Amino acid sequence: MRLNGVLSKPPKQDYVQIEGFLTDKKGNIGQQVELSIGKIALNYYCSNCEDIRTFYSKDKLCCIFVNTHIISIDCVLSCCCNVNVQVWFLIEAENDIRNQSPNVRILKRSENLPNIVRYNSMKYGVFTDLLEKAERAYRDDLGAGAIVYLRKIFEIITKQTATAENIAYTTDKGKRKTFKNLLTEVDAQCKIIPTEFSENSYKLFGELSDVVHGDYDEELGLQKFESFYRLVIGILDNINNKTELCAAIQALGWNEDTGGTP
Repeated sequence: MRLNGVLSKPPKQDYVQIEGFLTDKKGNIGQQVELSIGKIALNYYCSNCEDIRTFYSKDKLCCIFVNTHIISIDCVLSCCCNVNVQVWFLIEAENDIRNQSPNVRILKRSENLPNIVRYNSMKYGVFTDLLEKAERAYRDDLGAGAIVYLRKIFEIITKQTATAENIAYTTDKGKRKTFKNLLTEVDAQCKIIPTEFSENSYKLFGELSDVVHGDYDEELGLQKFESFYRLVIGILDNINNKTELCAAIQALGWNEDTGGTP
């Protein structure tokens, strides 16, 4: 694998062995070196194209040595419509980055997105902005801040569904229902939680809340973010799928009374 293959994927904690690309360099602090590592390719939602597009870097890139273990790469990635995204990488080697086959990982990746570029498509409607804020906080190493937005999405989905289905927020005695009871009632009636983790639906909310209330440190929040994010996206996709299926059924007229004798 070449370095561009690592840089074209999400950052991971594990080191990956790649082909040597700095074997004949001194590695002095601040030394700038031209690289030939292939194009970096990352996916973003482009509002101009109204779709997820792959943004590519130029063939030639440059790096700056921080030391013989760490380098910095600053580059510009372009969409086919010529919209640009600035991306900065901090690359760390397990030993000497000038080795013949160094083991490397992305220590830090930072992106400067213009207003017409997003991490996510608009398929999640009003939740797109919250997902975007969660991603940005995560990429800035703000674990608890990122989790706040995921918890907020989960809460809003549940309450909006309850309102749409006329499920009361209060008990018969007028007391406000706990979120656990409200979620249980909403899911029993509307099945908003994917079946794969429906039995642990409140556990997800509870762990999100633990991060928000400070029971986890930032590092643990960062470690769990991707899994939390995937489950929250799973809820949104589950609801979208149900909506689309209902629309298709209605378009086919399958839910209409044919007027025939039962």
